[in-house]
Amino acid sequence: MSSSTEAASDQAASTRALEDAADPRRWWCLVAVSLATFMGYLDTNVVSIAMPTIQRSLHLSVAGLEWTVSSYLLALASLVLVGGRLADAYGRRLLFTVGMAIFTASSLTAGLAGSGSVLIASRAVQGIGAAMLEPATLAIIMAAFTDLRERATAIGIWTACGAMGLAIGPVAAGLISQNLHWGWIFLINVPVGVLTLAITGRAVRESKAPSASRGLDVAGLITSAVFLFALTYALIEGNSAGWTSAQIIAAFAIAAVAAAIFITVEARIAEPMVDLTMFRVRQFSGGIGTQMIWNFGAVGIYFYTSIYLQDIVGFSPTKAGLLFTPLAIALAVFACASASAAKLIGNHRTVALALAMMLAGVALILPYSVHASFFSLQPVVLLIGAGMGLVSVPQTTSVLAATPQARAGIVSALLNDSGQVAGLLGITVIGAVLRSTQDSALRAGSSPVHAFVEGYHSGVWVTIAMLGLGMVVSYVTLRPARNPAVPAGQPQPMSGG
Repeated sequence: MSSSTEAASDQAASTRALEDAADPRRWWCLVAVSLATFMGYLDTNVVSIAMPTIQRSLHLSVAGLEWTVSSYLLALASLVLVGGRLADAYGRRLLFTVGMAIFTASSLTAGLAGSGSVLIASRAVQGIGAAMLEPATLAIIMAAFTDLRERATAIGIWTACGAMGLAIGPVAAGLISQNLHWGWIFLINVPVGVLTLAITGRAVRESKAPSASRGLDVAGLITSAVFLFALTYALIEGNSAGWTSAQIIAAFAIAAVAAAIFITVEARIAEPMVDLTMFRVRQFSGGIGTQMIWNFGAVGIYFYTSIYLQDIVGFSPTKAGLLFTPLAIALAVFACASASAAKLIGNHRTVALALAMMLAGVALILPYSVHASFFSLQPVVLLIGAGMGLVSVPQTTSVLAATPQARAGIVSALLNDSGQVAGLLGITVIGAVLRSTQDSALRAGSSPVHAFVEGYHSGVWVTIAMLGLGMVVSYVTLRPARNPAVPAGQPQPMSGG
């Protein structure tokens, strides 16, 4: 009897060892998800730079031009949580593959679009594809890389590839806009998408939540999508429609009601879409909070910095895009080094240091008024880029370490969506502060140019305050638990003091 028990025990141990063994194709998995991330960042940047060319070619109104960006953001932001949950329930590789196929096909139709309506519709479908594949990328990394140090390295490489998309995007957009048909900014996605699908089919192993965790919370899926769609719509359209207009007030009201229903449903259902108890874990809620805080400040001021550089300092769109290329390169380099930094000084100190570097870079903007040169602004972009690269891996690994692997897809979606919504909110709030200061300066007799600079500097101070808050929040919340014991089946937190 004892020999039978020992044999069964040995068999179970062998099974666990096989399940926990490193995936021999894991680095090819990383290639696939990194290509997808590169393509996503590249696509976002080339569209922003090429918008004037698209407007002239398709004879778009200002509203139509805005919707080439807004349609993508609305689809992505409202459906990314749904995509994350579906990935957990039905398979991360499946959702990634379907999302990539949709994104690639819609890139083809966008590149061949002969009218504004076709382009806007294609961009919305692109957003749907991105909402399916983006949450799956981090979940695939989490499943393929079981060793925490390897996982941190993989996340750093994945982040660096996204940064390279940021670096290449403005340059590629400028070259395409000036020398080729604008449609090539979308058509370049097609070969990359096909290559990614080929690698995915051969190298990515399917992973999904245990059967007990695969139930679909339909009410949660619907209410989360309604909440995020209404909120994102209000934040995008508020400036043009007016914050007190009926449509914006209605959008905020719908968002509030949907959020209330969502929280009520998630708190009562047996298999919720988002397990609200995860937010009781300090590292999880702190990581999500840190993501929102720094995106609020950094994305908000980035938007108005582009306007400042072109409308006030006098940079051309291509020159403004090139200015941010060193930022993306610094982001890539420091993302690759961030795992080593976290191992040396701990996640919480690394994230706080990263935010301090971003804060210092943003503060260096303050001495500049209507005059600035390309080279004098390099310390600004290098410090911000280095901080953005250094923050990504330790913040992400802190959240993942506090997360059951069965929830990897939805957690990846939460990280993605929290940053996007916070960035839109940052654009809204910093824009309101900028315009308020600008109006006061105009009433005091300042010229329009100097009034904008005063408003812009007020926005910079808001960003500095948010990054300072992020330093405190990350240092306090991302510290490793005093008691290292973690329930069986949960990922262990990374070491580091």
